[in-house]
Amino acid sequence: MLRCLTLVLVLLLSACGAFSDKKEDDQNWSAGKFYSEARDKLNEGNYTAAIQLFSSLEARYPYGRFAQQAQLETAYAYYKDQEPASAIAAAERFISLHPNHPNVDYAYYIRGLSDFNDDWGIMNFMMKGFLKQDMSERDSKASRESFENFRALVARFPDSKYAPDSRQRMAHLLNVVAMNEVHVARYYMKRKAYIAAANRAQHAVKEYPLTPSTEEALYIMMRAYEELEMYDLRDDAKRVLVRNFPHSEFLNDTVETDTKSWWQLW
Repeated sequence: MLRCLTLVLVLLLSACGAFSDKKEDDQNWSAGKFYSEARDKLNEGNYTAAIQLFSSLEARYPYGRFAQQAQLETAYAYYKDQEPASAIAAAERFISLHPNHPNVDYAYYIRGLSDFNDDWGIMNFMMKGFLKQDMSERDSKASRESFENFRALVARFPDSKYAPDSRQRMAHLLNVVAMNEVHVARYYMKRKAYIAAANRAQHAVKEYPLTPSTEEALYIMMRAYEELEMYDLRDDAKRVLVRNFPHSEFLNDTVETDTKSWWQLW
């Protein structure tokens, strides 16, 4: 029994010694060592460990280029770890602290990407896999914010290496937001809220006239005004649809001959 207790004590003391050595080594790390270790974790995909090391670096060495780079790469690590709110907060902190930093454009880019990403979490997987829902069918708040963040990057840093990709994402996001308006208009049509449907579709046409959603938005306006017996407005919407989309598939389903509501089949 005594031998067992002695063995346990020896093992505990050895473990404590090893732990103390590890802590002591950590305490003696330079800023460069912290950064190197954090980058290794980041490259391994161990984002949580990387974030912890970047945080320790900044706490231990709050000034200098390594601390600044740690702040920036913390935003990236949060983004890769699918924590958009934390990524945005870290990016905005960097922008606030270092507005003239040579790499501040990257912080703007990460901020935009964090709102743009549509693949976070099990709920998004369920929406895509089972409900077949895309970005335009969901609340467009994140898409709008992402658009504004990318626009801020392009406006302030037009020659940034991230600007071309940001412009492409802006074009996509504009289509997403516009299509969201059309989804809402469809929703109102299905519930026979024709005034609301017409207003929402009209908003899509006015605010996003050069997006693909304009075609269907005009058709919704045409059908909603037909249901409301507002025939002058119906004819105006149809004229605009014919003028801009002469080969539209919606023109095969006119208000005069239609016997079934397309939005009830959607």
